[in-house]
Amino acid sequence: MADAERLVARVREYNPSSDSDLIRRAYLYGAEMHEGQWRRSGDPYITHPIAVATLLAEQNLDDATICTALLHDTIEDTRSTYGDVAERFGPEIADLVEGVTKLTKLQLTSTESKQAENLRKLFMAMSRDMRVILVKLADRLHNMRTIISMTPEGRERKARETMEIFAPLAGRIGMQWMREELEDLAFEVLNPTARASIIRRFIGLKREAGGVIEKIEADIKIELARIGITGEVQGRAKRPFSIWRKMEEKQVAFSRLSDIFGFRIIVETEAECYSALGAIHQRWKAIPGRFKDYISQPKSNGYRSIHTSVSGRDGKRVEVQIRTRAMHEVAETGVAAHWSYRDGERVENPFAVDPGKWVHDLTRQFDSAEDHAEFLEAVRLEMYSDKVFCFTPRGEVVKLPRGARPLDFAYAIHTRIGDRCVGAKVDSIRVPLSTKLRNGQSVEIITAEGERPRASWLELVETGRAKSAIRRSLREAESARLIRLGTELARVAFDSVGRRMTDKGLMTAARRMNLDSADDLLARLGSAEMPSRRVIEVLYPELLDEQSDVVDASAAIVGLEPDQTFRRAECCQPLPGERIVGITTAGKGVQIHTIDCATLVGVEGEPDRWVDLAWHSGTHPAVHTITFDLTISNDAGVLGRICTLIGTQKANISDLHFVEKRQDFYRVRIDADLRSAEHMHAVRLALEADEDVVSIERVRRDIRSPARAG
Repeated sequence: MADAERLVARVREYNPSSDSDLIRRAYLYGAEMHEGQWRRSGDPYITHPIAVATLLAEQNLDDATICTALLHDTIEDTRSTYGDVAERFGPEIADLVEGVTKLTKLQLTSTESKQAENLRKLFMAMSRDMRVILVKLADRLHNMRTIISMTPEGRERKARETMEIFAPLAGRIGMQWMREELEDLAFEVLNPTARASIIRRFIGLKREAGGVIEKIEADIKIELARIGITGEVQGRAKRPFSIWRKMEEKQVAFSRLSDIFGFRIIVETEAECYSALGAIHQRWKAIPGRFKDYISQPKSNGYRSIHTSVSGRDGKRVEVQIRTRAMHEVAETGVAAHWSYRDGERVENPFAVDPGKWVHDLTRQFDSAEDHAEFLEAVRLEMYSDKVFCFTPRGEVVKLPRGARPLDFAYAIHTRIGDRCVGAKVDSIRVPLSTKLRNGQSVEIITAEGERPRASWLELVETGRAKSAIRRSLREAESARLIRLGTELARVAFDSVGRRMTDKGLMTAARRMNLDSADDLLARLGSAEMPSRRVIEVLYPELLDEQSDVVDASAAIVGLEPDQTFRRAECCQPLPGERIVGITTAGKGVQIHTIDCATLVGVEGEPDRWVDLAWHSGTHPAVHTITFDLTISNDAGVLGRICTLIGTQKANISDLHFVEKRQDFYRVRIDADLRSAEHMHAVRLALEADEDVVSIERVRRDIRSPARAG
């Protein structure tokens, strides 16, 4: 009971009107439920809820949160139920305990799809009551502080989850101190050698510097006193993981790393913040590019402070943060400031933001994400991002993550603006779309009707919103392209049997093939998932050739052993009527090449693999695919006419894709299913006769050594 009394006393220090009896009853109930349970360290289990509650009491949190901490494992690990907790402590605390229980059960480092779904659930729980995540973060912090008692596998799993999910989440909701400690504790598990090395070097640096932190603190206090400011000065060395991350980001050795010391100046008023900044810059030389004013442009989690870096005593680079006491409370506790007490009253901190706004915006923005990877990417971008603030030409502020570019700005304004973007001006100067934006810049987006996003834009954006919008537009454009191409292929197939393509016919074919719509059918034809001949088979089977002398495609070759299989070589795509030779390949049967195929050079020294073959006499079906490379005029209707020409020659187009697009011409490759070499020449002659066909070549690939014996 002594632990409970110490906790009660700690809460009453900041909240004299606290319901001490409620906290004692929560402790006693938790102790009763966990009786006989032990932690891996050998301590009674109740020591863990007490430690979590104490961590939250250090943040001056309300009674309901403290009680939730004491009870947070009862529903999950004991015979207690939601109804029991609600009956004894009320529905508010019962809901919080149940919320923490649900978070504990989520496997946040599972497979990608499962992780995405569980992160959605985590954010939904946070949006209902942020105190749930505050308890969970305190629970994770105590578990990480005592992680040594876990198995090596358990330590690594817990540390990785902490580093990937909980540490950045703590930072994103403003609890920077907790983020830093969680990161460092996880770092000690995941890379103990690197951490130990940094600590050794840091101890040596402190020995050489000889109390440099205390000396710089004294220097700052002198400068503040000189301008009549009484402020608190705090100096500290950065944590090992923070130093390691900076070494990794800048790719520098520890000996070349600067600003590993940080100092904080806490004053009473906003005006004193700027006065203190002037005094610091007057005494020491400011480092260019290292000044950030989060007072005039606060972060979205409510963080306000001035950051600057200067060359301090003995030329050592130090980082200085300047803020008021009210700003400091938000910087230290983040969203926890929303529930904190002082002298028995809820603190009305003017800098505290709506604690659920970020979570609500995130879940609303990405509820429509169509795949798990997209949602995870968006969450990670939002959780790890710092912010820059830019202005529209009208002076409106747009918040973006650090590293954002003009396209991010455009999509932040409106999806339509982003989709139609053709350029940007930053501070009235035209800049490339790859330009990274900086704080305070004015950005003007230049748009044009008919412009559409390109795949390359995905490399030019940082925000999840922009990436999602670009991907959605690309999917829509690709779908439309496939439908257009499928329409041409279907029309040629209908023409080849003397029938007219109609919407009704396409819908009938789609229904018979169990497809959702005619557009679905056309998209499959356009993507070569289905040959256009299949549509004719479904609608007009009686019109297809059923001649008795048609050669079975599976028995088209003469000269094979009874148990030998064959396949046409991709390099030369042999056709009936061309002289051929077979090359035996271990486990793959016989590969058929034209006699003049360049690939055969690679097997000239292996005559035992050569087989004399010939095509079966008779009419072969149009199932032998070859590839034409055409250069055609870029005029309306040309491609459709080309497809029609191929269809009138009783050939089926099985694939089509563009190799090159220019203002005056296209290069396109068409896969056509043909009967024979004679059929190919007929198709080629028909195409060469068209005035808009600049050139036509049969594609042959020089693939050396493709058919090894084994």
